Amino acid sequence: MHLFLSICTFLNILTAIPTTDVEMENDENLESVIIEVEGNPQEHKAYLETYYPYIEVIAVYEKLFNGLALKAAPEKLEKISELDFVKTINTAKTYEATTDLPSNLTEANPNTVMPGDLNTTNYTGKGVKVGVVDTGIDYNHPDLSKNFIRGYDLVDLDDDPMETTPEQGMPTLHGTHVAGIIAGNGELTGVAPDADIYAYRALGPGGMGSSVQVIAAMEKAVADGVDVINLSLGNTVNGPDYPTSVAVNRAADLGVSVVIANGNDGPDNWTVGAPATATKAIGVGAAENAEQVPFLYEGRADKKIALYPMQGAIPWQLDRSYPIVDMSETKENPRGKIALIERSDIPFYDMAKAAEEEGAVAVAIYNNEKGMFQGMVENEDDPINIPVVALTKQDGTWLLKEMEKHALNLETTYQESDAGIANFSSRGPVAVNWHIKPDILAPGTNIKSTVPDGYQELQGTSMAAPHITGVVALIKEAHPNWSNEQIFGAIKTTATQYKDENDVPIAPNIQGMGMVQPGEAIAAKTIIEQPELAFGKMDDYLDTKKVNMTIENTTNKRQTYVFHVPKKQQGMSWKLPQTFTLKKNESKTIPIELSITTSLLDDGIHQGWLTLEGEDEAFQLPYLFVNKTADNPKAMGFDFALKPFSDNQYAYQLYVTDPTKHVEVDLYDPESLIYQRTLLEADDLTVGMNEGELKQAEIGEPGSYTALITVYLEDGTFESYETPVYIE
Repeated sequence: MHLFLSICTFLNILTAIPTTDVEMENDENLESVIIEVEGNPQEHKAYLETYYPYIEVIAVYEKLFNGLALKAAPEKLEKISELDFVKTINTAKTYEATTDLPSNLTEANPNTVMPGDLNTTNYTGKGVKVGVVDTGIDYNHPDLSKNFIRGYDLVDLDDDPMETTPEQGMPTLHGTHVAGIIAGNGELTGVAPDADIYAYRALGPGGMGSSVQVIAAMEKAVADGVDVINLSLGNTVNGPDYPTSVAVNRAADLGVSVVIANGNDGPDNWTVGAPATATKAIGVGAAENAEQVPFLYEGRADKKIALYPMQGAIPWQLDRSYPIVDMSETKENPRGKIALIERSDIPFYDMAKAAEEEGAVAVAIYNNEKGMFQGMVENEDDPINIPVVALTKQDGTWLLKEMEKHALNLETTYQESDAGIANFSSRGPVAVNWHIKPDILAPGTNIKSTVPDGYQELQGTSMAAPHITGVVALIKEAHPNWSNEQIFGAIKTTATQYKDENDVPIAPNIQGMGMVQPGEAIAAKTIIEQPELAFGKMDDYLDTKKVNMTIENTTNKRQTYVFHVPKKQQGMSWKLPQTFTLKKNESKTIPIELSITTSLLDDGIHQGWLTLEGEDEAFQLPYLFVNKTADNPKAMGFDFALKPFSDNQYAYQLYVTDPTKHVEVDLYDPESLIYQRTLLEADDLTVGMNEGELKQAEIGEPGSYTALITVYLEDGTFESYETPVYIE
């Protein structure tokens, strides 16, 4: 399954063992693949070298998954698909360039956030090795060149982790931006400016890559001895056992700290995706600073529409109301109006330029899929001189429906936003194990950092995660002997809880422990290693669950702690050790027990906060449980594609979160939504990832379709969701 990385929003560790650095002749005619294998990969390496000498084994992976990296002529690689031990094949794809790299951001922006401002300590991350698994980095950038040590390209399987250039396909900049937030060391200062950067290009043209490439990159990072890995990438599978999440947990077991972006599919619950669902990593949500935010306002419906400015466009500062017209289908004249356009394969710049040339005063491009996105319309040679913004699909379709009823005039209003959680930041909990995510918040909006040939502002949890990676580097410098559990525990224990305008704490599945405080984490007198209390699903009439929490006194004096007795709630009762004492430098495991009467509580998520009082500070501990059932998606992550080196065999994947009896995938015409045919049916699916294959003769005519995936659960209910499918 592919991981798609949006460079404007969102965008462990396996050990790669190099076998040779010999350059092969006519390298430009060779293709690189990473295969997953059954059994011992070292034995398979020896087999290939003996019986397939024309295939070069570049690397062996055996810590986080079993696999081999291979290079050969495409017609030679086709032969390996017939081998019994080959489980999956991942090809390194290339794409045609469709946009230009952005130039320097020169406009003054009062809302700009500089990553170095988070570090108020005297530590700089000196001597700490940071692995950036991403789109590669521009290691020639003057703010990164001093810190860059080395890296590896898991797309082309070579030692050059440079970002994708226009000559190679759709260019990228995401990894460079992430690296600057962590360890920029020049005109722009990162959170940990003296940390060493190790870069791994796992995502190729357009910021796209596969799970196998990401896992292989993590393994290579582990082999290189990195201390912390940043993963500002992910997918939409809200489950704890997706392969990348499993690999992250294995990396953590090897002592590497792994920091992961929570995702940009908020504000709905259950939107955190793998690998941020990994239990042993720290998942990061995006906080936003207070700022003046423009909105579109439609008075008749009293409707506010959020605007997400495109990079390279002038600020949205319309001084009166303007009519809005749809340029996607109706091709109405936009002169003197706001042009509404649906996102498509056409570059954002081309869309906006066409509207500007026809006289539009502004352009609003709405998403063609769920969630927020951010785009760029930079062009130094022919810049766009009108505002260009992104809208959600929900807002775009609302405008279209209203425009069918009557002409619309939209006013621009401004609102002072409070510091809080960014609307796009993905929410938890995690399905199946019901854990709280995110774990922590960090700055994620208007973050200025390095990009190839300059600097740029981006936003997303992709920008929040490297702030935490930088903080981990600071803590590792200050406390080189601390374990992952101590480092993450210190970060969580000392976080600042966010509250709403009514002074009520924001829900745990939105903020985790709250906003990171680097100085306080380094100086933590108390570390709670499991401060997020996940009690799972409660099914019995009278159900009791216990969570063990480890608490450490890091000082040289005794400390006494007291739990506040929670306010009594019908159907819930707590068993807490009200008072306990820890000797100097002592750790103790504390049991926390929750009992509920399921019939007295509503079905679904229940969450809140417990207060633990120390001698001179209080700790807010989030808890969460699910009563009987929840509104989590029951199926997700459907992927359907032609198998590599095959012209008649297709592979599919589907992740289910609840016991499922039957699944059916029906195809519809994407325009008329007329039923076409049933693509597949399957019975007795397992909770987690389900995989299978279909032959060309079984799937029917090629083309683009809307697939309706319906899962029939064992409890007698069913659930459906739609996703686009393309059959080659």
